Amino acid sequence: MKFYQPNKGAFKLIYVFLCLFFFKAHGQNDTITLKNQDRLIGEIKQMSKGVLTIETDYSDDDFKVTWVEIQQIISTQDFLVTLKDGRRIKASQISHKDSSDEIILKEEDNNITTINVEDIVFIRSVKKDFISRLDASLSFGFNFTKSKNLKQLTVRSTLGYTANFWSVEGSYNSVRSNQDDSDEIHRTDAYVAFNYFLKKDRFILFSSEFLANTEQQLDLRLTHKLGFGKYFVHTNQMYLGTGGGIAYNNENYFNDADDRKSAELFGMVEVNMFDFENISLLSNLTVYPSLTESGRWRTDFKVDLKYDLPLEFFIKLGITYNYDNQPVQGSAYDDYILQTTFGWEL
Repeated sequence: MKFYQPNKGAFKLIYVFLCLFFFKAHGQNDTITLKNQDRLIGEIKQMSKGVLTIETDYSDDDFKVTWVEIQQIISTQDFLVTLKDGRRIKASQISHKDSSDEIILKEEDNNITTINVEDIVFIRSVKKDFISRLDASLSFGFNFTKSKNLKQLTVRSTLGYTANFWSVEGSYNSVRSNQDDSDEIHRTDAYVAFNYFLKKDRFILFSSEFLANTEQQLDLRLTHKLGFGKYFVHTNQMYLGTGGGIAYNNENYFNDADDRKSAELFGMVEVNMFDFENISLLSNLTVYPSLTESGRWRTDFKVDLKYDLPLEFFIKLGITYNYDNQPVQGSAYDDYILQTTFGWEL
């Protein structure tokens, strides 16, 4: 009988996540003054669709307050305000203009900017210390059947850092299955991406992506991408962005004789729908036509549906699919995975 042994990388991931949990700062004391002079003291999380969300120590659920009820916000943290036209403003104080739909932003240099609330896509607190600017999530799924002693472990994780005009994000996803009288089946994918935001909702992107799976006999596929993108739809409920550029692809297979390297173009489209009650959806499609291998093209597709639960827990359903029209001999054209996990996010 084979005993299931989880990937060592999963243990390292859990350790890093626990460190973030204990060191991430939660002690910001933001004061929200309402027009009736009531006050809320806690930590501002975000503003979307004209509704401010604030986390307090004396309530299990976050408070949600509409802008029309807010007179002033006093905070020791800064805020990154994203507008419909792509501008990103760093504000040190935010207040609601009396009897109107306008928001007053006091910038770091003490300049005052007045914005209609409908032109604000998102407001996010931007804290001064490094750890507090991190976002992370970790989720697990486990299946077990008596038949052939089948065990399957799924691990999904994300980690990101947001600055004023750039961001870094990454993810690690792994599925491993063991059963009696069979070799282990595994699929692991990961990426790290850097985005630098320009004016008019444009951005520069650089990313490195990793994939390994038994279905396509891949020991690893490492793809580096450099490109340019733009958000064509950018509201406080969703964004639609496209991009493209060049890529370098390095592939190692179970049979060393099949290893290959290639230069590619890439084009992508991404849709992120969020803040629909407790549901969010993220979908990405990327196509890679090869420049050095005649007629070859690849595609990667993913969609994640997340349902938020109380206390920052969530349930996530994810589908990932990749296709290669010129696979190596003996391997499949495509590989796909359906994951259901339960997790927690910072």
